[in-house]
Amino acid sequence: MNLISATIAMALLTCGTPPPDRSVDGFVVDHVPAGAGERVGEFAFEWEDVTFRSQVWERGPDAAGAYAVDLTVKVLRGARLTDLAATRAFLAEYHEQDPAGWTAYDHHGQPGHGRPDAVFWWAGPGVAVEVSLDGTRFAEAELA
Repeated sequence: MNLISATIAMALLTCGTPPPDRSVDGFVVDHVPAGAGERVGEFAFEWEDVTFRSQVWERGPDAAGAYAVDLTVKVLRGARLTDLAATRAFLAEYHEQDPAGWTAYDHHGQPGHGRPDAVFWWAGPGVAVEVSLDGTRFAEAELA
């Protein structure tokens, strides 16, 4: 693939519509809140030896030309995500937040934690999933 084709392919991934199966790194996104933006971007990055793969639903542009994120689904993979406690510590560091205010969360039997605009769960050794939404537009129940 030449550079121009690669650039076009990346533009289609970041500006196109969601893939038919709406999956992120092997996890199916089975709920997108009604009213979430239709612009879907896919991203991949690494932080502290943990890889992140994500899909982001955006709306816009507004009158100023800006876009706003409605929903983000991230799959994290890394050796340091050994259990729920390690995953919680990693995400507290990543988000620069005190996890004392996070509440216990259960995603179909998989343990996690949450706050009003985001939840995460430990999916197994080395794997976690985090879902966040715009808490000013969507109710916490949309995370379930």
